[in-house]
Amino acid sequence: MKKIVVAIDGFSSCGKSTIAKQLAKEFGYIYVDTGAMYRAVSLFCLQKGWLTASGKVDEEALKQQISNIDIAFKTNAEGVQETYLNGKNVEKEIRTLEVANGASIISTIGFVRKELVRQQQLMGQQKGIVMDGRDIGTVVFPTAELKIFVTAQPEVRAHRRHKELEEKGISESFDAVLANVKERDERDQTRKESPLRQASDALLLDNSNLNKEQQMEIVRQWFLERTQI
Repeated sequence: MKKIVVAIDGFSSCGKSTIAKQLAKEFGYIYVDTGAMYRAVSLFCLQKGWLTASGKVDEEALKQQISNIDIAFKTNAEGVQETYLNGKNVEKEIRTLEVANGASIISTIGFVRKELVRQQQLMGQQKGIVMDGRDIGTVVFPTAELKIFVTAQPEVRAHRRHKELEEKGISESFDAVLANVKERDERDQTRKESPLRQASDALLLDNSNLNKEQQMEIVRQWFLERTQI
């Protein structure tokens, strides 16, 4: 079985990370959570006061420090991958709506995307990698052997996201979560830097009416078709 690069793109809260993590775990691939990388930069800016509630970013300050932002992924004792920002575990902090919304803004900044894309491409040079995000199949790995574009209805995604936040003890109203989902969809699709779009050779996975096992069965089959050629 040959090693390949798997690029998974799609809308927010449609389960891209869940699919990518499970696929990587099943086949011994390395999983890179690109969304977490942008969230970590967002958190860094919020902590520094460089990102306001209105969405204004102190780009000059960030540009001076972007090369000093160290993002790493480590697996905990339960086998769950967690995100570290400059040596500190920030997995819980980066999953809030505030940080998520900030990440959508941060991801539109050219020099931030350039630096993180550079790091991501280095990670994929040896193949055997699964990466999910907004522009993996179109910008980061345009020659990936398997590209998947994941989507679901906004209300379905908001329900999933709301449940996820509740399980983590984070209190947000469903209406606020739905509004955030729709706002991020609009921003992701209309940004100047690498807007969200389905690559021409990406396979479409609409999981609005699929459970996790059903969608994984589809993805698993696609993966096996690509690796056994």
